[in-house]
Amino acid sequence: MDIEEKLELIKDFAEEIVTEAELIRLFETDDKLVAYDGFEPSGIAPIHFGLLRATNLRNMLKAGIKFKLYLADYFAFINNKLGGNLKNIQTAGKYFIEVWKACGIDTKKVEIVWASEIMDDLAYWDKVLRVAREISFSRTKKSLTIAGRKATDKLSTAQLFYPSMQVADIFHMKIDICQLGMDQRRANMLARDVAPKLKFKKPVAVHHHILLGLQGLQKKETKEETLMASKMSKSDPRTCIYMHDSLDELKQKLRKAYCPEGIVEGNPVLEYFKYIIFKNMKSLQIERPRKYGGDINFGSYTDLEKSYKEKKLHPLDLKMSCAVELDKLIKPVRAYFEKNKKARELYNTVRKYIITR
Repeated sequence: MDIEEKLELIKDFAEEIVTEAELIRLFETDDKLVAYDGFEPSGIAPIHFGLLRATNLRNMLKAGIKFKLYLADYFAFINNKLGGNLKNIQTAGKYFIEVWKACGIDTKKVEIVWASEIMDDLAYWDKVLRVAREISFSRTKKSLTIAGRKATDKLSTAQLFYPSMQVADIFHMKIDICQLGMDQRRANMLARDVAPKLKFKKPVAVHHHILLGLQGLQKKETKEETLMASKMSKSDPRTCIYMHDSLDELKQKLRKAYCPEGIVEGNPVLEYFKYIIFKNMKSLQIERPRKYGGDINFGSYTDLEKSYKEKKLHPLDLKMSCAVELDKLIKPVRAYFEKNKKARELYNTVRKYIITR
């Protein structure tokens, strides 16, 4: 596979690459690149964790990049997820691994790393402190959006370590490409700023889109606040579609989704087609009664969006088709958890936990 083909695989899902020129140089000079994505284990897996991340990962592996899936258990602990109960958080992490397997991720082809494992190394904490020395207190507080917090929130001292720890992760795991969501941009920019000062390799940042929750775009004063308020959150069932939802549950949730006729901006249902459904299929047929025009076919997301914008497709038809197509992608995951005793027990345990944030 040549460099242009590898680049296209990354650009297929990347909303931003910082920088594309640096990524090309990495492909030209290093055939053993390492990328990572990190997750706080807590709660039941949403579709962006299972379906969106799995698609991104497949592209990275096709490009010949070694991938590390990072289970940030101690980050969830200091961020008070699941009430700060570390044992429960680690159980949620084991459940996350089963979700990846159910989504078709071959865990033999990726390296699963737990934060609690690398934190046993004194060299890791040396990096944390060296990073922290280079970051002002003001910038640390502004960077807490990576943890889903705001500088004005009531914070523990432990939470203030979060940005420096996340940057140290990148250096400690010798990451070449940070492949995380746009909501993690501040941490990756910190790593790029600090790296030359500490004589570490500057990572390339590949940021993917953050899916809107069912409530749609919630405009706030800043772009960052809008992102935090609008994204699909596994801690809020009103905004979230989970990897275990049945077809009936999908239909019920999508019926209530923000989806005004002819409106594309801030429309979560269209987003699910763009970033998930059309990434897994080449064409789409939406079934409609003959009196409403009959079945309609689309060869691309662009065609679907154009038809919706021109009001040739009713919101309810779009919503119900979205439910059906998502169900096709989620169904193998439900089947995996039904057949696999270990996975089922983990899921049943985690779903009983009280979700905190």
